[in-house]
Parts: sequence; structure tokens; C-alpha cells
Amino acid sequence: MRYTLRQLEYFIAVGEAGSITLASERVHISQPSISTAISHLEQELNVQLFVRHHAQGLSLTPSGRALLREAKSLVAQAEGLYLRATEATGQVRGSLSLGCMVTLAPMLVPELTHSFASAFPAVSIRTAERHHDDLFEGIRHSEIDIALCYDLHVPDDIAFMPLVELPPYILLGEADPLARQPSASLEEMAAKPMILLDLPMSREYFLALFLKQGLEPTIAARSAHHEVIRTMVANGYGYSILNARPRSDYALDGRRVVRIRLAGEHRPMTIGVATLKALRQTQLVAAFAAHCRAHISESYIPGMVAPSFGPRKR
Repeated sequence: MRYTLRQLEYFIAVGEAGSITLASERVHISQPSISTAISHLEQELNVQLFVRHHAQGLSLTPSGRALLREAKSLVAQAEGLYLRATEATGQVRGSLSLGCMVTLAPMLVPELTHSFASAFPAVSIRTAERHHDDLFEGIRHSEIDIALCYDLHVPDDIAFMPLVELPPYILLGEADPLARQPSASLEEMAAKPMILLDLPMSREYFLALFLKQGLEPTIAARSAHHEVIRTMVANGYGYSILNARPRSDYALDGRRVVRIRLAGEHRPMTIGVATLKALRQTQLVAAFAAHCRAHISESYIPGMVAPSFGPRKR
């Protein structure tokens, strides 16, 4: 056999992404290295795997689609050898596919994966940043072994281990008069322009806060990107209600934002780890879940201000 499992992994990444550029970002390997691996596979197998579209990425040929299924099966079997060895020897090793909610990933993933890899150097971690529906689908289809997400509409076939509750808070620009108050109510905010985090399940959660009190927010803008919302708020477009609290009090453009408490009792979002109920946890997945439990708590969250250090109640 004159091709490697690594080359197959690069082929799978390109086949799923439809782009060498996107595959390069996914597996953290340079584009020339991936292109070389694909060319080698095509020469070795004597088959064209992709049709190259100028400036529009790649698409699999019929032969490429068939070989993609076989490549996935072969790589899964190879990874299974590591898992079986792990179970037999008690060592934590192998490849872990970690999913994370897009709004949480920039804060949680870097520190958690680095500390876990330092503790278990025989482990490699692949990460995927998605919204909730995609995370749960990835778990069901064995694309993701374990995911960090919120407890929003967790399906019955998904096991969820809660780690820490994040109450909602109000995010304001530094110049907003309310930024000098310790807290504000939904009644005070409803008529003001709101910048809504527009992600599946998340938007329903934020709108439900108002609906529960018979109110309707004045939505001035929407974004699926946490940092876009923070920058818009910092520039005076309006306020937002969020749960995750980055440690920085500055938006990406350098302008300052201010967090104040949302007065009243409101359902928090809970960060936790999700896995498939029907699948027995491997030692690797169990070890990562325990790592998350040890590193995420009421008093400490990687990359975030923990709830116990949030705004004081009035």
C-alpha cells in the first residue's frame, strides 16, 4: 500500500468541505500539502477524485464519492484500533472529534484542548464549531464524539452533562446612560433598539425572556456572530442580551462594552457536554468529559468571566 491514512484524512476533509482552502482550515494543514496528498492518491489509485471548478472549489466525481465512503470506513477502522488498545491498556490515546457551539468555541476550545493534549500527548483533537442543530446531527452521525453546548432543546437521544449555569445579562455601549446602573429590567429595555443574537434555539431563548413577561423587544438588527453584536453595541447601535461573558471588556474595534445585571428571575443557559446516549463512551471521551468537569465551574470558565464574578445583584 503506497498511500497513507493521513492522505485519506486529507481526502475526506476536502470531500466534505468541497474546497482545499476550507479543508486546510479544518485539519490545520497547508493547502499545498493537501493538494499534494490528493494528487498522490489520484495517481496511486489511477482515478480522478475531483472535478476542479475555477474559483468555485471542487466537486467529487462518481468514483470520488464511492471512494469517500470507503476512505471514511477505513479511517474509522484504523482509529478503532487505537480505541481498542486504549481499552486494553488503560491509556488515553487516539483521535477525538470535539464539537462546540459557535459562540462558546473562541473562549472554551483553545484552553481546554491545549490542557487536555498536554495531559494526554497521545491524543489528537479535531474541532468543529457549529450551532446546536448541527452539533446534535454531528453526534448522531458519528462525526462528533462529544460536544460543548447549551441545554437548549436537547433531543431525547442525546445525553447532556451540565457544567455551569450562565444567567442572561445586558450588554451596553460605554456611552449608554444605563451603563452606569447596576441593573435594568426587561420593561426598561423593551422599547430600546436590540441587537439580537440570531442563531437557531438561541434567538428563541432570548425572545422567550420577553414573551414570558408579555413584552416584545424592538429588534433593530440581527447577527449570528457574537463579536459583530459586541462591536455594534460598542458603537451605539443598541443593546443586546447575552449569556457568555468574554473576559475582555472591549469589542474587536477597541471600543468598550459594559455588562449590567438583567433584573428579575430568568432561566439561565447551562453549558454542558453532549454525547450520544446509545453509544458507550470510550475511555478517551470519558476522559475529556472529566477534563471539562474539572475545568468548567461556577468559579472558573476558560476564556470567560465566571458567574460568581459577574455583576452584583441590586
